[in-house]
Amino acid sequence: MAMKTETKVVVIGGGVIGCSILYHLTKLGWSDVVLLERDELTSGSTWHAAANIHGLHDNTNISRIQDYTMKLYDELEAETGQSCGVFRTGMIYIAQTETREHQLRLQAAKARLYGMDFREIDVDEATRLNPLINLDGVRCIMFEENGGHVDPAGVTHAYAAGARQRGAEIHRFTPVTGTTPQPDGSWIVKTPKGEIRTQWVVNAAGLWGREVAALAGLSLPLQPAEHQYFVTEALDTIKERSERLAVLSDRDGEYYLRQEGQGLLLGAYERDVRLWAEDGTPVDFAHELFDDDLERIEPNLMNALERVPALGDAGIKRVINGPMIWSPDSNVLFGPVPELENYFCCNGIIPGFSQSGGMGMLAAEWIIEGETRYDMFAWDVARFGDWAEPAFTKARVKDQYAHRFAIHFPNEERDAGRPVRTRPVYALQKQMGAVFGMSFGWEHPQWFASSPGVKDTNGFTRQNWWGPVGDECRMLRRDVGVIDISNFAKYRCVGPGAEDWLNAVFANNMPKAIGRSCLTPLISKRGGIAGDFTVTRTGEHEFWIIGSGIAERYHRRFFKLVPLPDGTSFESCTEGYCGFNIAGPKSREVLQSLTNASFATEDFPFMRSKSIMIAGIEVLALRVSFTGDLGWELHCRSEDQQVLYQALLTASRDAGGGPVGARALMSLRIEKGYGSWSREFSPEYWPHEVGMARLCKMEKAFLNCQAAAETMAKAPRETLAILALDEEETSASNADATGGEPIFKDDRPVGRISSGTYGYTVGMSLALGYVSGVQPGDEVEVYVLGRPHQAKILHEPPFDPAGIRLRQ
Repeated sequence: MAMKTETKVVVIGGGVIGCSILYHLTKLGWSDVVLLERDELTSGSTWHAAANIHGLHDNTNISRIQDYTMKLYDELEAETGQSCGVFRTGMIYIAQTETREHQLRLQAAKARLYGMDFREIDVDEATRLNPLINLDGVRCIMFEENGGHVDPAGVTHAYAAGARQRGAEIHRFTPVTGTTPQPDGSWIVKTPKGEIRTQWVVNAAGLWGREVAALAGLSLPLQPAEHQYFVTEALDTIKERSERLAVLSDRDGEYYLRQEGQGLLLGAYERDVRLWAEDGTPVDFAHELFDDDLERIEPNLMNALERVPALGDAGIKRVINGPMIWSPDSNVLFGPVPELENYFCCNGIIPGFSQSGGMGMLAAEWIIEGETRYDMFAWDVARFGDWAEPAFTKARVKDQYAHRFAIHFPNEERDAGRPVRTRPVYALQKQMGAVFGMSFGWEHPQWFASSPGVKDTNGFTRQNWWGPVGDECRMLRRDVGVIDISNFAKYRCVGPGAEDWLNAVFANNMPKAIGRSCLTPLISKRGGIAGDFTVTRTGEHEFWIIGSGIAERYHRRFFKLVPLPDGTSFESCTEGYCGFNIAGPKSREVLQSLTNASFATEDFPFMRSKSIMIAGIEVLALRVSFTGDLGWELHCRSEDQQVLYQALLTASRDAGGGPVGARALMSLRIEKGYGSWSREFSPEYWPHEVGMARLCKMEKAFLNCQAAAETMAKAPRETLAILALDEEETSASNADATGGEPIFKDDRPVGRISSGTYGYTVGMSLALGYVSGVQPGDEVEVYVLGRPHQAKILHEPPFDPAGIRLRQ
């Protein structure tokens, strides 16, 4: 069949993900689509995958798309007549540690919330499902009914068949040699068989994702690594069974085990990681494997032998040692590249057969409809920037591979590959005892220990930082605190068309008077909250804009949708500027001691700004504070950060204050009931569900205003609420909500937590969450650690609900 010369989408890569994207594009109505594969379908990583399938994930939306994928395979077989080789044996999860038990119980509670089949079973049932497992010492056992495994080639060819049935074309042995952007946003894709002009390019090239990206001038943070599993000879105990064994997921033992034929298949993620193709994937690699190296997985194997003694009776039939390609956090790099037009990435997928269907569905939605149904920032390619260089990527991939089955705890910050980006005060903060996290590559203080060198402990319960963070919160509310907010994204818009352009981008009206500020949402394609910003007018034709730091590259997609007027510029100032928030009842006193400018309310009211000198440093001072307390933000040039910081710290200490980290800020903002982007604010939530309807000025035209009008014309599906958890129960469990915990009332699911922490200055374990069918004052249950904790929906935030402290 001759290759088309023009099409809507060219998908590059014929593995399971590329074929799923092609299938879902046709399912949404785009039949004029083409897939190009350099070799045979499944070559690269797909063909040798163990292909286990499971539904539950710590991230709720990833759980949703994995659940969709598992259910899709039966439909796909019925639709195409192509077997997917689905074995729904169920999957047994065991917990050998307290923290693993917490994780599994929390996942079981989430499964109840979302109607997924993941439940606790007893030893007798587990033994019936897989009598080979030694369950001595196991704390709890969970069972996922739909878990199992599939045939990698069968699934891939089923997607391909479904796509072909709806009109898609697939060309094998057609390597892509060039991708050239065109002025109209389309692309020319070059192959030895000719060129194709296409509206969209989808890079689903698997092991060659880096090389295909480079054709478009793009560098992706990806690195392949070897992964081994082996299959045993047949076992008599399996031969004698009429039913297949349930899969065993022993993540504390760091291996997975299932039936393969009449033997067993065991795979492991060992600590002795082997990276591969560090300088690029060979062009001629297709269905090759590496030499066996089972010594590397010996510690994992010993764990498995203790748990499944019969494994020691079986000889090894074959060993599979093949490459998988990883991102720095082991999640896919997904979505349109913000700096390019119509170039979509889907690279670095690890649990491909658990996610292939959902990934294809969401990719098709994003390309055709402009946005996915779920907030998938955890997958968004925009979560990494140019700072994710090869050295960082390799270090993170090694860490991710070696800890593949380790729990990713709330607030956990892994050290691998860091630091990448630091501010001038980094060394000083480190000397002061700062314990850092990473925010879009930047080192950022999470809390301050009493001495340098302290590291976080991690878990679902209260950790070593819980007490010191409380001290920071109480200090700020009592006196004053200095918070580094340099991780916020900062922009400047200048020119005669600045006001008009910002009004066309944001939902709120831009400030008319110099020195005034406003809060404004950015509206997504489907009418949800794509971002929240503070915009300040600093001159007749000049504005200063502050937004989420982790979302800076993500927001670039929205900004470029509205053309800038002639003579007007919009630029990021995040690298060139730093910021501090000075907050607390003595913040005015502290700042007044460092300047001749007046900070009295009559001279400097709430939501106003001034360019002033503080300790000899020129700053833009804004009277706003994410703490909910009296306070100011100060923004200065990066080269002035250290001098300003030292002056603020000295003056604050004289007033009984000191440095405050990001975890204290989290607690303080929840006490005030303030939402945060990626937690309370996301494209999934509508303006009137998050309390932002008043900030959407529907009398004007702004980006996606029609979508906002349509969503706000509907009744809220759920609303943002603040909850107080029972003090005795949270103290007994030594845990607070952190985000993601289900909310039930009378055994009926009514919502989920979006953020949680302890409110140290109000003496409450607090959480923000989305609820429906309940009212303020109602008693509910929040499943902290996967167990019910009594909670009450509050009528108002417990700290300063009238906003008196902010405005005094």
